[in-house]
Amino acid sequence: MRNHPFYCLLLLLLGVCSRATAQQLTGYWKGKIDRKKVELKIVKNGDSITGTSYYYDAPANYRRYSIRGYFDATDNSVVWWDDELIDEKTGSRLFSGLPAKPHISTADFNCPGNNRMFLNGKAALKEKEDEATGPVDLQKSTTHLFKDEWDFIIDNYTVGANDPYLIDSVGKIAFIKPIPAVLPVSVAPTKESTAAVVAKPPVVLPTIAAKKEPAAKPVIEKVKDPVTAVAPLTIKEKFETRSKVMLKEIPVAGDSIELQFYDNAEVDGDSISIFLNGQLIAQHIRLTEKAHVIKLAVTQLQQTNDLVMVAENLGSIPPNTSYMVAIVDGNRYGERLESSEQSSASIRFVRNPTPVDKH
Repeated sequence: MRNHPFYCLLLLLLGVCSRATAQQLTGYWKGKIDRKKVELKIVKNGDSITGTSYYYDAPANYRRYSIRGYFDATDNSVVWWDDELIDEKTGSRLFSGLPAKPHISTADFNCPGNNRMFLNGKAALKEKEDEATGPVDLQKSTTHLFKDEWDFIIDNYTVGANDPYLIDSVGKIAFIKPIPAVLPVSVAPTKESTAAVVAKPPVVLPTIAAKKEPAAKPVIEKVKDPVTAVAPLTIKEKFETRSKVMLKEIPVAGDSIELQFYDNAEVDGDSISIFLNGQLIAQHIRLTEKAHVIKLAVTQLQQTNDLVMVAENLGSIPPNTSYMVAIVDGNRYGERLESSEQSSASIRFVRNPTPVDKH
């Protein structure tokens, strides 16, 4: 909202830009990422996003990735990354023969008015996400060049297709790599064998979306007035309102503590914030198979110190789970941390404690 802060603040107060963000962010986006032409299809599911990205030179020359990421309602920022290469049509012109390199993008969601919406930010190679390689410049569009399974969700998002179960069902279909329809030369194809090879998995989206509600009453939630509209919780409010589940007490010695955070299971877009003694010390930590490291000086700690992991989102596979390794004075302590919209995981660090069994 950096282009017209007053206008977007007014929209926020009216419950249009904040409460309809899912509808606005969900859609077709066109432009460039790292100076490459891109068509992006974003589907917002809670505070996580999924969909697909097409990097292309022409309709017959493209690479298609599944994407995952998350939206932060506190500052209208969007983070997404190319998760898996699921389709590729490589003509001689496609990126001058460069190999496929997935990106991670960070952008601000801007809505300056007149039905214009932008995603502006920076991109980096996924393998070197701390080194920006180029800008992100995307504008929302009502049309799209490439057709796939996500079109149904996007086109019907406001009339029932925003159902999380339906979005997950489409994701299971859309993220399947295509299998070439090739029959053995020596076998004459029958009707049954031909259908088995070329047919895609059946898509029953309309019947799922319809549920049991009358067709004449589309599921469109009315926007509340400014007095009753509920703003999304900030990270601080999530910390304060969720219960704290104490999992382990760790004795502290030496000069420093090194904390390493990993995604505990499948990398699915989990992001977390870390609080120490009630103070936010790190946020927007995207959990992956690589460690995110935080170091604490022991001299700055109190006698008793509570470290709390707050889930910023739940990823595509709730709840938000991470694995923390604490290295203290040469000793390693590991713990699985699980956080949800109701509770946050907590670890207690105690300086010069009475003897405590190390785990």
